[in-house]
Amino acid sequence: MLPRPAALVLGVVLVAGLAGCGSASGWTTQGTRVRVVAAFYAVQYAAQQVGGSHVEVAGLTRPGAEPHDLELTPRQVGRVATADLVVYERGFQPAVDAAVADEARGSAFDVSPAARLDLAAPAEDGGHQHGGESSPEGAHPSDHHPAGSRDPHFWLDPLRFADVADAIAAQLAARDPADAAAYGANAKAFRAEMVRLDEDFRTGLAHCRVRDLVTSHAAFGYLAERYGLHQEGITGLDPEGEPDPATLARVAAHVRESGASTVYAETLVSKAVAKTLARETGARLAVLDPLEGITDESAGPDYPTVMRANLATLRTGQECS
Repeated sequence: MLPRPAALVLGVVLVAGLAGCGSASGWTTQGTRVRVVAAFYAVQYAAQQVGGSHVEVAGLTRPGAEPHDLELTPRQVGRVATADLVVYERGFQPAVDAAVADEARGSAFDVSPAARLDLAAPAEDGGHQHGGESSPEGAHPSDHHPAGSRDPHFWLDPLRFADVADAIAAQLAARDPADAAAYGANAKAFRAEMVRLDEDFRTGLAHCRVRDLVTSHAAFGYLAERYGLHQEGITGLDPEGEPDPATLARVAAHVRESGASTVYAETLVSKAVAKTLARETGARLAVLDPLEGITDESAGPDYPTVMRANLATLRTGQECS
């Protein structure tokens, strides 16, 4: 048995250690709000909008970082382990998948079923998509998205995004029944905003001379499917992929044949490939934001603002009346 002074010292050390463990994950609340970990910007935004003042949301992907390549710090893993709800998309970020499997099986919520991921990951060599068609047999998807995987960028279709927000509201209500009505009301307001956004896109892209959408990164498949465009991604789903000369020549020929007058680069990654294609084809260069994060380069502070800026860019680039 320890002498009383030694026991007191040990007790202080244990309490300090427990307090340190409690703060290591960085949560600021002490059980007063639902603790939510969101893997990347889109689900973080949805969780914040639906949860409102009843949740504390911690994002894993910092602004300006490419979410596909996320690596987690020990503090972030601690948040995953201590969260009430972890919102993620299985197969999109391998590091998050691993942390969920190790630390958060009981609290994890994969949004994929609610998002209805029904577009096959386009081929790495150009990533041509017409509506919901799959990549041709024998295609080689990017290393980020192996054969048989699905395009993960559901949030660029506002109505799919609304479905995901509804599912997040249900998950929050299950963990916090006392505030279920608030989550339901917030999700209803979120859907109303997405319906307005969808109507803006539907009207704005109804009459366009060019229907082919030539992008550096094939992130816009769901948007193209929703609004009757045909996506041609230079690097497939890998935002940092480098097309070989044959692929670049094939996409350049497609640009000329289709009459596309604009090639779209994007935020967060290099614009070099898109600039090269635009230069070789005489097309103009514009920037579309795949909304994988909000940065100083973004056209606004949040999802609806940036999506409407994308619409304005598309109306010019696709020559819409």
